This record gives sequence, C-alpha cells and structure tokens, in this order.
Amino acid sequence: MTQPQVVSDAQRLAEKLGPLPDPVVKPAFIVVSGLPGTGKSHFCSQLAERMPFVILESDALRKALFPRPTYSLPESSHLFQTIHHLIEGLLKKGIPLILDATNLSERYRERLYYIADRLSARLVLVRVEAPPEVVQQRLHARAKKANSAGHSEADWDVFQKMKPTVQPIRRNHFAVDTSRDITPVLDKVIREANR
Repeated sequence: MTQPQVVSDAQRLAEKLGPLPDPVVKPAFIVVSGLPGTGKSHFCSQLAERMPFVILESDALRKALFPRPTYSLPESSHLFQTIHHLIEGLLKKGIPLILDATNLSERYRERLYYIADRLSARLVLVRVEAPPEVVQQRLHARAKKANSAGHSEADWDVFQKMKPTVQPIRRNHFAVDTSRDITPVLDKVIREANR
C-alpha cells in the first residue's frame, strides 16, 4: 500500500472514532501489550472509564479496514502503518490515547516510543498477562460465543504460536495479571498518565 493510501485509511478510521476527549497540553499515550486472551481490552476499557481516552483497538481497526481479514504480513504492515499515522494525528491534537494491540516485539514498540518522544506525549507502557490456564478458558469461552463483543479472532492455537515471540519491554513499564485485582495497577497507570 502507498503512503497516500495510509493517510486516507487513517482519516477513514479517525472519522469512525466518535466524539473525542478534550485536548490537553501533554497527552498521555498508553501502550498496552500482551498475548491474546490476557485481558488487554478489559484493562483498557477499565482505564477509559476512569479517564477520558480514545481506545485504538488493533483488532477492531483491522476489521474496519479489512472486513474479511487474512492476517497476512502485508495486511498487518498496512494496518500498523495506518494506526501509527492515526496515533500521530491524534497526539498532535492533544488527544489522550490507549493503544490496545499485542505489541509483542520490541522492534515494533520502538516505533511507538519514537512517536511519543517526538511529540512529547506522556508514554505509559503496560504489559498485560494472565496464567495460561486462565487464558485457555477465556479463549475457549470466546470461541463458543460467536457473537461476542470482542473483535479478536485469536484462539488457543494462536496464543501458543505467539507465546515464543514475546520480547521483554526494555523501558520502564507496569505489569498486570488480569486474573487478580487490576485496581492497584489501574491507579498507578492513571497517576502516571496525569503526572
């Protein structure tokens, strides 16, 4: 895909976001990373209930761009180029953001660090995890609910394939186990976002 296509698709996605929170001088940019089924989307929705954020959920944005996603490398590459363009545009306007995506590779997270640093956004990194047996139960339950509210199509096989690709986050970050009470980490993330 070409750069004009990326710009056009980012504009199309921006129009679907609905009402935006009020702009701020130094917007928070919260990057949430984790394997499928670990509870990223739940954590993000809980954050957004406590502070005005736009949630950019990669699975939902993929389906907005590709109604029948193939999850191919070219499709994913175009999706994330578009998401990065969208993030830049929103942060430039002072809009606080949460990116809900697997973000498993430090190489891909580096691009997000660069955007946040260049635009002087308040970057907050969160690693979401849960015990494998909990993830397995969640993913099996999700598979049974064909009409579930979630946008992810990842199942237990996808989780197992992706698990070996997880790379440590090299910058300071918060870790949360969503099989436990997430409130203490929510409190810390909100404090950091408001610093």
